[in-house]
Amino acid sequence: MNFNTLSVCKILGLTKRRVDYWDKTHFIKPSIREAAGYGSARLYNFTDLIQLKVAKTLRSKGISLQKIRKAVSYLKKHMPDIEKPLSDLKFLTDGDTIFVLTDNSTVIIDTLQQGQIVFSVAIGEFIEELKGEIISLDNLKTYKVNVKGRKFSVKLHADTEDGGYWIECPEIPGCLSQGDTIEEALEMIKDAIDGCLQVLSSKSKGKKAS
Repeated sequence: MNFNTLSVCKILGLTKRRVDYWDKTHFIKPSIREAAGYGSARLYNFTDLIQLKVAKTLRSKGISLQKIRKAVSYLKKHMPDIEKPLSDLKFLTDGDTIFVLTDNSTVIIDTLQQGQIVFSVAIGEFIEELKGEIISLDNLKTYKVNVKGRKFSVKLHADTEDGGYWIECPEIPGCLSQGDTIEEALEMIKDAIDGCLQVLSSKSKGKKAS
C-alpha cells in the first residue's frame, strides 16, 4: 500500500508540518514518490511509516532530532548493509542517548557514546500497531442513502493514496464516487446512483421497445 501525507498523519498522529519538515530536511523522505511542485503528493510505503513512528517515539522520549540524525549517520557508516536503520534495527534510549541492539545479544551499540538503558523501542510491536491502524483506517463503513424514495446501502472507503474517501453502491455494480469528506462522498454517491438508475431505466425501456 502507498500512503499520502494526509494518511500518514492520520495513522501516526503526526502533524503535516512535521512530516513536511522531515522530508524537506532529508531526515525521512517518501520512498514511492516525492512531491514535485504545487499540487503533487508525496507517497510513503510501509517501511517509511515504521521509520516515522520510531522517530516520533524517540522524540517523545526526549531525544532531539539532531541526536537521532547523528545516531542514524553513525549506523549507516558502521553498518553499511542496513539501508534504513530506523526501520531495520531495535533501539533503546534513556532519554539522553540512543542504543542499538545487534544480532549478538551481548553487544549493544551506544551510538552517542554515553548513557544507560532504561527504555526500548520494539520495531516488531510497531509493525503490528501500524497494521492495526491501517486496517482500522481502511475498514468499510456502511451508510444508508435515500434516492428518489428508495434506500440504498453504500460502503465508504478511506483513500490512502489521494486522500479523502471513495464510495460504492454494491446494489448497482460499477456505481462509484468519491469526496474529500464523508458528507461530500455521501452526496456524490447519491448523484451517481441517480445517474445509474436513469441509465438502467433507459436500457430497460429500450429492450421492451425492441
